[in-house]
Amino acid sequence: MAFNHFDERGQAVMVDVSGKEPTLRTAVARAMVTMQPATLAAILEGRVTKGDVLAVARLAGIAAAKKTPELIPLSHPLAIHHAAVEFATDPGNGTITVEATVKAMERTGVEMEAMTAATVAALTIYDMCKGTEKGIVIGEVCLLYKEGGKSGVYRREKQKDRP
Repeated sequence: MAFNHFDERGQAVMVDVSGKEPTLRTAVARAMVTMQPATLAAILEGRVTKGDVLAVARLAGIAAAKKTPELIPLSHPLAIHHAAVEFATDPGNGTITVEATVKAMERTGVEMEAMTAATVAALTIYDMCKGTEKGIVIGEVCLLYKEGGKSGVYRREKQKDRP
């Protein structure tokens, strides 16, 4: 198997995408955050002392999508045209589902940008709530959907043991 992030001498290189045509690229990623139901209630009721947890996490996730090439060494700097972070909460189970969507008209995909956005938003939730609860868990981070480019559409299938 040939690895495309290494040259013939085994040195790490950024993949050359200059010959590809730009297409609309979309990716959606998810991260799960689990906490005590009381901690989630404090978030939803605006009682966390650091402020509006979800608003700050949303901004952190969007900013992270734009900073991905600074964090992931061989990712390409992209002109992101859309980045959004949304949250679904389950107060009974104390879970927040973070979902990040990124779009760009580019020569390479935006999967890493979406996954970085979801992860940093989840980390921000932890950071803003760690004074209330240290046992918060950031769980599965995964790609849910991607489209664009020659590999076409990918849609994560639900599995029996996973959401």
